[in-house]
Amino acid sequence: MSLDVSIRDGESQDSLLRRFQKSVQMEGILREAKTHEHFVSKGDAARIKAKKSARRRRNHEE
Repeated sequence: MSLDVSIRDGESQDSLLRRFQKSVQMEGILREAKTHEHFVSKGDAARIKAKKSARRRRNHEE
């Protein structure tokens, strides 16, 4: 996954930085990096998924 942002003619550094940050946000690069930050075993991942699902069902019923 490669992200290429080059400066346009007459574009300021601030505008380039905003465009870069927006493209990083849209690609979900930081979100993916945070999910891979720590090792999670398959059992723990299943437990977390079940808790999220239960919470989602509980909140949806109300």
